[in-house]
Amino acid sequence: MERTLPDGATYTVIGAGIHGLSTAWHLAMALERTGKGSGTDIIVLDKTGPGAGASGIACGCVRNLYMTEPLHAILRHSVDVWMHDPVAFGFQQVGYVSAGEANQAEEYDRMTASQNAVGYPSTVYHGREARDFLTTLWPDFKTDRIEVVIHEHLSGYAGTLQAIAGLAEKCRQHGVRIFAGVEVTGYDRQGRRVSAVETDHGTVRTDAVLLCAGAWMPNHWALFDLPDTLDVGYRDGSFVAGKDMWTFWRLLEGEVYHDRAYVTAGGHNPPVLHVELMNTPVVNEETGQEIQDNTYVYWKNGNERMDRPGLQGGTMPIRIGPKAALEPYGHANDAYQADPWFSAYLPSAMGALMGRFEGHMPQFRERRNGGIGAFTPDNVPVFDWIQDNVYMIADSNHGFKMTGVGKLVAEEMVGGETPADLKPFGMARFAAGQAYGSGVTNCPWV
Repeated sequence: MERTLPDGATYTVIGAGIHGLSTAWHLAMALERTGKGSGTDIIVLDKTGPGAGASGIACGCVRNLYMTEPLHAILRHSVDVWMHDPVAFGFQQVGYVSAGEANQAEEYDRMTASQNAVGYPSTVYHGREARDFLTTLWPDFKTDRIEVVIHEHLSGYAGTLQAIAGLAEKCRQHGVRIFAGVEVTGYDRQGRRVSAVETDHGTVRTDAVLLCAGAWMPNHWALFDLPDTLDVGYRDGSFVAGKDMWTFWRLLEGEVYHDRAYVTAGGHNPPVLHVELMNTPVVNEETGQEIQDNTYVYWKNGNERMDRPGLQGGTMPIRIGPKAALEPYGHANDAYQADPWFSAYLPSAMGALMGRFEGHMPQFRERRNGGIGAFTPDNVPVFDWIQDNVYMIADSNHGFKMTGVGKLVAEEMVGGETPADLKPFGMARFAAGQAYGSGVTNCPWV
């Protein structure tokens, strides 16, 4: 890491997670390619260090399972980035499989059509075909309630720490300077334009700021005196007055030990698996008591942070509200540890779906797990200018997989025009009645 903060920089990136590092790297390449500068014009500031927020503790799934169709193109760009150097980024392109009940069939059909339309190949299966597809990969899959399956061919997962290290190295190779332990405390502004970034290590003059602050984005939003609430109109005609601009959710993810190789029938590393059965409860396999009234679970082979072979997975996050204690972040925060029921939920759900995981409740890895994210009013990312020279990448906690956002933002910085695939994610959608999802949805991942 760099030690002495410069007096000024053309571009100042706030946050050294996936978005900050990807944006800095791609911006450096774009400046070099166009002859408009180089990576030495860019600095990255992080109050702790690369990957200290959600990027460093994410489960690491790279998937495109979104009902919000404009996100499908973002993931197409993102997979291009992951595959630019899959070794450096620790990317395993094993695919992604999601299984559901009959009531989800139309949604899966729409997602499959949209993904394929943007060059993200996927296949949908219904009925017996869906069940046969699952048992071909996993012969012990209990397919009783499965009626539809989508298989995303380009998806997979990555090691979070390896991905961060790989992106940081790409930045350094192009001359980008990364400063750890530098906290932004304010902005010098003239009207809607920032002239300098104030930090606990001094003031840095700058021409442009790229905000990639993750869970800390609400703090920066407040520094610009922007509103805490918005009136939001949705595409389905619903309207919510005074909706919180930011809502925090805490993640529920963990690990289950499994001492035999978790492989497909063909002996390969399986796709990431996601199962959502809205009408099927998860029952504690030891006591027979219902834990939750529906099944929402995902898992993959364990990657980093496992001390012996096993699986990493999780379920739907839990809503906190518009305010949350960010410090200390992640596993160190007592307030945001996984609920006690989760240690039974994850292995019980896995055992209910695959025979090989029956009796695995004692194999749940008891350790600190915790992380929170800041979601937007419609739970979909915002990529837009919030001041004349301040660009915000607010990923609504979808960020780890979206390495391609930095590539697109770099194009806008250098070319001066918003790429078509970023246009659906502007702030104007809220007032224009174009917010995604619905005013009555409770799901943070749309």
